Amino acid sequence: MKRLLILIFLVTQLSTFAQINPKLQTKLEQQAKEMEAQVIEWRRHFHQYPELSNRENKTGAYVAEHLKKLGIEVQYPVAKTGVVGLLKGGKPGPVIALRADIDALPVTERNSLPFASKERTTFNGQETGVMHACGHDTHTAILMAVAEILSKNRSDIKGTIKFIFQPAEEGAPAGEEGGAALMVKEGVLENPKVDVIFGMHIQSITPLGRILYRPAGMMAASDWFSIKVKGKQSHGAAPWMGVDPIVIGAQIVNGLQTIVSRQTDLTKEAAVITIGRFQAGVRENIIPEEAYMGGTIRTLDNAMQDAIQEKIRLTATKIAESGGATAEVTIERKAPLTYNDPALTEKMVGSLRKAAGTENVIRINAVTGSEDFSEFQKKVPGLFFFVGAMPPDQDPTKVPAHHTPDFMIDERGMLTGLRAMLNVTMDYMYMPSGISVTK
Repeated sequence: MKRLLILIFLVTQLSTFAQINPKLQTKLEQQAKEMEAQVIEWRRHFHQYPELSNRENKTGAYVAEHLKKLGIEVQYPVAKTGVVGLLKGGKPGPVIALRADIDALPVTERNSLPFASKERTTFNGQETGVMHACGHDTHTAILMAVAEILSKNRSDIKGTIKFIFQPAEEGAPAGEEGGAALMVKEGVLENPKVDVIFGMHIQSITPLGRILYRPAGMMAASDWFSIKVKGKQSHGAAPWMGVDPIVIGAQIVNGLQTIVSRQTDLTKEAAVITIGRFQAGVRENIIPEEAYMGGTIRTLDNAMQDAIQEKIRLTATKIAESGGATAEVTIERKAPLTYNDPALTEKMVGSLRKAAGTENVIRINAVTGSEDFSEFQKKVPGLFFFVGAMPPDQDPTKVPAHHTPDFMIDERGMLTGLRAMLNVTMDYMYMPSGISVTK
């Protein structure tokens, strides 16, 4: 009986792991290594010629042409400038989606790289550079390599792979739709219907070779808000003759911080309210009629998200009223909570360990950054993870952060990302049928 119980236990445990042929695994590993130089070349091309959200015309065309050469069925453009590739395998199986974002940021690059961006544009009325300051160039290059390797192994593919190259992850320009939400709206998760989706993000602040993950809520929901305070204009020498929207606006800024520090149960989840813009006035001796501020909210719990939004409205309007002004509050939901399906995550950790080594795959606490990959996860189970690319000689406390002019990654991290994406894809399709995920 004891031997029988041990056998049942072993069979149960083995059934949760992928059944991919060891020879195929070795073959894929070798092909990934052979493609590393090409991945770096692609990444440098995209880095040198970045394009902003919903303007990734050359990037999208470049990707589409590559997929067509591989014999992959291509839809282009999708969601303005995006690309979707469909690879049908030689065996029946699930529909697996893989996603990479392709847009850059309005940031002026500040380094001596030979492939540094020299692109310029006008953004929100200001002249600025354009830079891949968040690593989307690496994501695009990695997924192009995944597509090439899998296309070479079509006969071993069980099911169908959808390659989703998504524009506007950083947010569509004002007045435009874009990003993952628009891709979902245009049906990229249908025809054929996607069963599961995987995505990754390179990290300049995570040591080279590491992979970070978290089941359930991994990245915060992101909301943007604006507050317009309307007072009464007057001469700066006689403030009592007007209603000063700058002073009232400053009180609102301080008041908003007490929502997190004094009105939110932070033992449940973290939350952040940040004011990023404050604009008012045109001259030193004139109290203006209006002041404007804008900011972001980050939450890791849906109920807290709703409650904080309501408290922002209440705080701003009541403080304004107390000073004789009015406040108009507008809140826009930008990206939902990035939620990794717990059962799916548990089953794919082994795949990540194959890519980076057991000691380098680390479960982390949730982070307050956001990702519109979450729009896909609202519809189908998904897993999103981080791949480290901080050079070994860097001081973690001084390494340039994402979205900054000095952002830089160690390109060796891309091979880890490539291996991880190949592993989760192949392992998932070779898992025994009937393995379910939660939603």
